[in-house]
Amino acid sequence: MERPPILPVARAERSGERGFALIEIVCMLAIIGLLAAIILPALPRATTRAKLESYAVETAALLKADRNTALRRQIPVKTTIDAEARSIRSGVTGRIVRLPKDVTLEAMLASRCGDRTAGRSIDFFPSGMSCGGAIALARPGMGYEIRVNWLTGGVDIVPKKLL
Repeated sequence: MERPPILPVARAERSGERGFALIEIVCMLAIIGLLAAIILPALPRATTRAKLESYAVETAALLKADRNTALRRQIPVKTTIDAEARSIRSGVTGRIVRLPKDVTLEAMLASRCGDRTAGRSIDFFPSGMSCGGAIALARPGMGYEIRVNWLTGGVDIVPKKLL
């Protein structure tokens, strides 16, 4: 029995020359990876609800730590709020909470408290009292207010629903 002649097209199909080579696939993945590395950092990233809440909790923890230090060491402690720079600085440790650009910071502070006149800080006294105030952190659609009671020095976080 005689074998039929093998045509060049049939030989090419049998030898596996159809489809993509592994090197072609690797090159395409490398190109996609490079494009992703260039494009992704340029995309704006908004602060998530969870991240905004963590900023509020971190700010409240900083205020509570300053209050506790004032009580424990029997010294006055100032927590400085800089709305323009979007930062809150501990008067004891120097730790700073910095907020991203898409989060607004508004501080409602006492204009007079004890012997000081202008309010750029929340002061905690050895008695546990404070000058009081409120710090509002907000992004579109969501916000938190950290309130410091002037009489007790207590710190509370209140969620705000923004339009």
